[in-house]
Amino acid sequence: MDKSILLRNNVNVKGYGQTPLIFAPGLGCDQNVWNAVAKTFEKDYQVILFDYVGSGHSDIGSYDEVRYSSLKGYAQDVIDVCTSLGLENAVFVGHSVGSTIGMFASMDHPELFSDLIMVGPSPCYMNVPPNYFGGFEREEILGLIDIMEKNYIGWANMFASTAMGNAERPELAQDLEDRFCSTDPIIALQFAKATFFADTRGDLHKVTVPSLILQCTEDIIAPVAVGEYLHKHLPSSTFKQMNATGHCPHMSFPEETAQLIREYLNESIERTIQIGDLR
Repeated sequence: MDKSILLRNNVNVKGYGQTPLIFAPGLGCDQNVWNAVAKTFEKDYQVILFDYVGSGHSDIGSYDEVRYSSLKGYAQDVIDVCTSLGLENAVFVGHSVGSTIGMFASMDHPELFSDLIMVGPSPCYMNVPPNYFGGFEREEILGLIDIMEKNYIGWANMFASTAMGNAERPELAQDLEDRFCSTDPIIALQFAKATFFADTRGDLHKVTVPSLILQCTEDIIAPVAVGEYLHKHLPSSTFKQMNATGHCPHMSFPEETAQLIREYLNESIERTIQIGDLR
């Protein structure tokens, strides 16, 4: 066990089960966004939470501008954590860009993961005419980055409300904004560039690990067309349309999020048993 890696990413291991269940946050968030969902799995799984370098209680001194200019740098961190803990066949649960990070990690080391569970994922946030609708025009993303550079607090307020939705529950957007504001602005900006300018559509066919796509309703960040595209192009994928609205159902609708994850895992276990019986 490499304790320096566990300290670098502020890794916390909880639970009483044998199967590892790794929860990865999205852009600008720390591991605590998963608390309500992760807690429900502690009885039956080994729950693993971590922070990206630059967020939460990670070691900000470990930040490397070159390494983290690409999502693959964050994916390497996930691989490092798995290797340090001696994990195999772990279930990876990622929110938003965390899903892409898990996908990259699984491409390099498929033996580390049994399943990928993607909550509000997107292989490309930018519209690419004529056949791909990602949700944003290039000018909109450039404007978003410009706001982050000039007024990070203003960006945090605006983007938190946009991503969270559920305007009738303003405390949710405030919670997300607080998490954005606790992240180093310079690091958050570089993470945002790596996220919003990424185009992983050409990599989807390389994913060999079975996956679940949880698509939120009324998600401005990852519209329904994005989830449907992923399901069509991601081998061995299962698609579930959620009743939850907005882009952060693990925070706004943790019960439904946990229920759909558990249902998928139970079905996966049943399939494994059936395959074993056939052999």
